[in-house]
Amino acid sequence: MELIFEKEEWGFIDTGHLDASVNMALDESLLNWHSNGEIPPTLRFYGWSAPSLSVGHFQKIEKTIDFSAIERHSCQFVRRLTGGSAVLHDDELTYSLVVSENHPSIPKSVREAYYILTKGILEGYKNLGIHAEYAYPDKESLKDRTAVCFEKPAYYEMIIDGKKISGNAQTRKKGVLLQHGSIPMSIDENMLFDLFLFPSEKVKNRKRASFSKKAIAINQITNKKHTYDMLKESFFKGFQTGLDIKLKPFTLSESKWEEVLQLAKEKYTADILT
Repeated sequence: MELIFEKEEWGFIDTGHLDASVNMALDESLLNWHSNGEIPPTLRFYGWSAPSLSVGHFQKIEKTIDFSAIERHSCQFVRRLTGGSAVLHDDELTYSLVVSENHPSIPKSVREAYYILTKGILEGYKNLGIHAEYAYPDKESLKDRTAVCFEKPAYYEMIIDGKKISGNAQTRKKGVLLQHGSIPMSIDENMLFDLFLFPSEKVKNRKRASFSKKAIAINQITNKKHTYDMLKESFFKGFQTGLDIKLKPFTLSESKWEEVLQLAKEKYTADILT
């Protein structure tokens, strides 16, 4: 007789398109709630109510970010709880997940944890007919610093034909691993490079011109325009398959939302960050 094992159940929440400060406060709140045992391991999907530039927790911004351009493009700005370089969030599906560091499926190594958790992303792309693969950057490329996230892949991020197609970041706090990432449908290269400071206009144009050789988005790959809901369906299935879990949707109570909004106001508003 064949034994049938019940798949582990994780929570799932789709919070739609929110302000940058609320998005980052909600990711941190999920980490806190899971640490306190208030929610199970949870996957969240979300979008951004306006184009938003998020920067890494430790990223130096004074000499790299053009805040006048952020204002000019009506962008929002936020500093993430996670590390890494700056990401322009616009036409994309963003995901976050929280899971205990002691979960039997989670390796102690950050790099190997990426490998396990991005299996859901790999399967999501497959559902869109995109056969991506893992990046294995050489030591020299890892030394090259850039303020722009999508200019180079890290270990186990997704690439197609050598071009980066998603960006991910991770942190571990209070016994919980938080990983979140950007899955763009399209990238506005002009806006992206306007948000950074360069030695000259010539250097900016050269960097922007070479960017298309380093990064690509879903609409370009497929020659088809996608929507948030289309990606949500594909990656919802993808995470269930890739992580071998069952996702159970839930909603936040009014008191939980109040907690998120308070944290957004106290920690993630732009006037505090800059």
